[in-house]
Amino acid sequence: MSQPDSDVAALTFEDVSAARGGRLIWSEATFEVPAGGIVAVIGSNGAGKTTLLQIVLGLIPPGCGRVRVFGQPPGELNQGIGYVPQNYAATAGDAVRARDAVMLGLTGHRWGFGRSSRSDTERVDQMLAAVDATAVADKRLSQLSGGQRQRVALAEALVSQPRMLILDEPLASLDLRSQREIVAVLDRINKELGVTVLVVAHDLNPLLGVLTSAIYLLDGHAHFDTLDGVVDETLLSHLYGTRVEVVHTPQGELYTRRTP
Repeated sequence: MSQPDSDVAALTFEDVSAARGGRLIWSEATFEVPAGGIVAVIGSNGAGKTTLLQIVLGLIPPGCGRVRVFGQPPGELNQGIGYVPQNYAATAGDAVRARDAVMLGLTGHRWGFGRSSRSDTERVDQMLAAVDATAVADKRLSQLSGGQRQRVALAEALVSQPRMLILDEPLASLDLRSQREIVAVLDRINKELGVTVLVVAHDLNPLLGVLTSAIYLLDGHAHFDTLDGVVDETLLSHLYGTRVEVVHTPQGELYTRRTP
C-alpha cells in the first residue's frame, strides 16, 4: 500500500450529506481536517456520529458530495486506518489472549494459517508496550478490566502501523482513572507515532487536554472547528440541549459542566 502524502488533509468533505433508509441525517459538510491532530466527533444522541465514521471508512456511501481520506476515496486506504468499534469488549472473544488479539490485527487479513514470523511477534510486543499493556499480554481478555481491554483494542488497531486511528466512544463505561490513562495513551500515540486520531466522544472533559479540534453535528449539519471554536458555552448548550458552562481552573485547565 502506498503511503499518503503527509501534506494532504486527513479528511476532506465537500458538500457531504448522510442518509439512512431515505432519511436525511445531516448535510452541508464542507471542511478539511488537518493530519496529525486528535479530533473529537461530537453531537447529541442520534445526530449521526457513527454514520460519519462509516462514511469515512467507506462502509456506506455519502448521500451526496465528495469525501477524501488522505486524498483518496473512502475505503481505498483502510489498511492504513485502525478502527476500534464501540462494542469491542463484547465481540473480541473472552478466551483469546491479549497478544493473540493484537496479532489478529496484523495477520487477520492474510490467507491461510501458519506460524507468525519473528518480526510479527516483535511488532505485537512493541504495540503492547506502546499502550502500556505488556503486563497483561498473556492473559485472557476475560481476565482484563475495561481499561485493560481498551488498551488491547488500541494495540490491535495500531499494530498494522496506520496513519489514522478511529475510536467510537473509547471511554464509555470506564472509571475516571481508566479514562485518564487511556487519554494519556492516545496523546502519546499521537505525538510519538504521528497518528491522526478521530474519536467519538459523549463527554469532552476527559479529552480536553489533548484535543486539537472537533467535528460537531448540530441542527442537521456537520461542522469542523479548532478546539477554541468548539469549546464555547453558546455552541455547546445548543449542541446538547441544556445549559453548558465552560470553566477555567486557577491552574489553567479547562472543563465544561452542565447546569440546570
